[in-house]
Amino acid sequence: MASVSTVILGTGHYAPARILTNADLAKMVETSDEWILSRSGIRERHIAAPGEGTSDMAVAAARAALVNAKLAPDDIDLLIVATVTPDLTLPAVSCTIQHKLGLRTNAACFDLNAACSGFVYALDTACAMLASGRYRRAIVIGAEKLSAITDYTDRTTCVLFGDGAGAVVLGLSHEPGVGLLGTRLGAYGGSVDLLCVPRGGSSHPATAASIAAGDHFLKMKGKEVFKIAVRAMEEAARDILEQHHLRADQIGLVIPHQANLRIIESISQYLGVPMDRFYVNLDRYGNTSSASIPIALDEVRRAGRIKRGDYTLLVAFGAGLTYGSALIRW
Repeated sequence: MASVSTVILGTGHYAPARILTNADLAKMVETSDEWILSRSGIRERHIAAPGEGTSDMAVAAARAALVNAKLAPDDIDLLIVATVTPDLTLPAVSCTIQHKLGLRTNAACFDLNAACSGFVYALDTACAMLASGRYRRAIVIGAEKLSAITDYTDRTTCVLFGDGAGAVVLGLSHEPGVGLLGTRLGAYGGSVDLLCVPRGGSSHPATAASIAAGDHFLKMKGKEVFKIAVRAMEEAARDILEQHHLRADQIGLVIPHQANLRIIESISQYLGVPMDRFYVNLDRYGNTSSASIPIALDEVRRAGRIKRGDYTLLVAFGAGLTYGSALIRW
């Protein structure tokens, strides 16, 4: 049997209409546009409307990806949703999305939580499931409503996060040397407390006291996360290039997780890849966790920045602390 590869057939993304600027945040907490911009590179972020859930944003992104791929919902038999903000704790938001999208009831669907690395993890998972021969086409979505777990009285975190969703449609190809060439995944599991929601899980169920204390909002130790993030992303990027005998200057475009401009600039310096080959939309979206890479991927495809034969490197890190990279050839 001839070997097959997983290829991206279509992409799509969605961002809520409401935009929260740095000037808006300066009216809510003690901060300023200059303070936020100099420390993060963020100017604005999109915030979901009242009643707009993660599933709604995910469905919009997935529909756009299906149109881009020229496929119908019936063509999909696998759905994976990367998120840390599902509509409900139980059941998986992928079930809601499956129904809203109109996928077949025999389409497999499940959620995956690897935080900001979630899309790369989900991409690898879908690739393996398609390669098994049991599935033909998949939709992989990264979708987040981070505003639901953001404390807008904490200036160290509320300036960073936004809402949105991105999606890709995957299929199989017999053309050699194209598609998802490989991934490199890992985690620094001893650093869970550096970026987390400290209460609300099975080991610390919600109580009146924990809610009053704001322990159901996202907490982060920024300096410590920064150090590990730079090291992990550089390691993941170098490893995937070495596995495929590629030099950094052969990569046409790097799409990093959009968390902090200083982190992206550090990765650029350590890899020796100039910033003009990094795609950055952080200033317009903020950190959208698992949605950041697929949103950026859709933007670069629609802008014509990816050409046949190009290599694209995806690299991410997130709470856990998880990290990962993926190499694509178009």
